[in-house]
Amino acid sequence: MDVYEALYTTRAMRRVKPDPIPDDVQARILDAAIRAPTGGNAQNWRFMLVDDRATLDALGPIYRDCISQLWATIYKDQLEVAKTAPDDPDNAQVLKVQRSAQHLADHFEAYPLLLFSFVQFDPTGGSIHPATWSAMLAARAEGVGSSMTSVFMFRLDEVLEILGVPKAQGWIFSSCVTFGYPTGRWGVAPRRPVHEVSYRNRWGTPVGFDIPEPLWNP
Repeated sequence: MDVYEALYTTRAMRRVKPDPIPDDVQARILDAAIRAPTGGNAQNWRFMLVDDRATLDALGPIYRDCISQLWATIYKDQLEVAKTAPDDPDNAQVLKVQRSAQHLADHFEAYPLLLFSFVQFDPTGGSIHPATWSAMLAARAEGVGSSMTSVFMFRLDEVLEILGVPKAQGWIFSSCVTFGYPTGRWGVAPRRPVHEVSYRNRWGTPVGFDIPEPLWNP
């Protein structure tokens, strides 16, 4: 797969089939992940694949409670505004994203594979997020959809206990990625264009070029 196709079409794919992901595909995803940059080449990361039904059954109710807390706190005001005028394009997008994220929560136990990422003594994410993103790009190359979530932060101690993570050794939860073969089509995600979100040399100074449409299309 062309690298730009992977970069442009790797977006959150939360509606997936329950079909298992073969071990050789999982191996290629993880092997790509560990090739990512890591601060000081410390490789102070750990990855955990989860496909055990009992573990998924234990995590599912916790995840749904966490997503409920997310809607009731961080996104509370934004969702209330969106619901007052759901036909407004910006509000419609907010509600669409919420429905998609809620779908993940409602079907959490049905995902065939999860990837938990952990990093030691680095809360910035600089030493772990590149590896996790590489895993998601590799999954895209394999035709596997993925979606990253960190909402377990609301009940993290319980999650770490279920997964047997040795907190005393300084391991920090970074994210959970769901994997599965998508039910829908791949495509370029709509985004605000580069010139609306980028500056050059000083905050607020135009970047110097306009990109009204994606520079890569299928």
